[in-house]
Amino acid sequence: VQVFPPVDFTLTVSALAQVLLHWKPNPAQEQNNSSIRYDVKILSPVPEEYDTGRTRSVRTAALHNGFSARVRTLLLREGLPVGSDWVEGSLPPLPGAAETSVTNLSCVTHITPPGNVSLRCTWLPGQGAPEDTKYFLFYRLVFPPFPGSSAFLSEHPVSPAFPFRYEAHTEECHTYSKDKWNRNTECRFSSTHIKPGEIDNLIVIHINGSSKRAAIKPFQQLFNQNAIEKVNIPRNISISLEQNDLLATWEKPISPFHEECFEYEFYLINLKSGNKQILKISSNSFRLRVDVSSRYSIRIRANHNHICRARGFWSDWSETIYVGQNKLENSIAWILALLCVSSSCTFLLIAIICKT
Repeated sequence: VQVFPPVDFTLTVSALAQVLLHWKPNPAQEQNNSSIRYDVKILSPVPEEYDTGRTRSVRTAALHNGFSARVRTLLLREGLPVGSDWVEGSLPPLPGAAETSVTNLSCVTHITPPGNVSLRCTWLPGQGAPEDTKYFLFYRLVFPPFPGSSAFLSEHPVSPAFPFRYEAHTEECHTYSKDKWNRNTECRFSSTHIKPGEIDNLIVIHINGSSKRAAIKPFQQLFNQNAIEKVNIPRNISISLEQNDLLATWEKPISPFHEECFEYEFYLINLKSGNKQILKISSNSFRLRVDVSSRYSIRIRANHNHICRARGFWSDWSETIYVGQNKLENSIAWILALLCVSSSCTFLLIAIICKT
């Protein structure tokens, strides 16, 4: 049986950084008790290959440099696939002058009480961007049907059985910081529609611009929600000395994730010897044998571990906590105190003698 390629293959931008691939079965194709599937290859911007039994598929991708894909018919006879020729389609790059797009885009999210998520993005103006360039940032939050399941995305790209998972929220930034040319180079959202407990959602960042002197080329980048989260500082840190041990306890950062989803770094400095240690801790308490004749400074920071989700950015260090006291310092303090008392007594005695 001859296998014919699909017909009417089209690529359509259906949302910000989202492409709808659509095709039709070849009317000349005979099945003869064979099942038909389709082999899809994304050629750019990120190569990917999958097969599907449907005639449409949705992909999320950065489109500023264009998008290209191909599809072919797969006829399965007795479990063996026979493929047709490929049909190919492409979308052109987004319009704009060279080197006017932003560069060095970086974004960070942060969970703020009572469970809101803030978003901060910074970038550099393109080398070819005129001084009057105005950049504008938009973010789009994409909820896949089952995070991390590319197979499900391929097979059920727009399934009506999961409409809520295909909701996507797009929002424009209104709070910017500027460079010396008054060009926007930083955006802040104090609150977003990002849900802190979700895993592997995508955040699409789109930055376009305007200028009277040049057409500004848009730029898009995809971020894993979890990979750009900056974790909060551990809470209620308690440090004490017990005999020859240093005892430390704390509570996990503000987060919807459980205690076992965090790891910590414990920065310990012996102020007497100058010795510094950074200890990796997987729980929120530990005991360490130390020199109790020394004074110590301690700071702690947190991050997610790989067990629960993708790791993000380490939190800031906690405020420095001091514990213990150098015995040499104690001795000096006692000596100074005794000298003060002795001096006071001597002056008092001299004063009494002089009066008499």
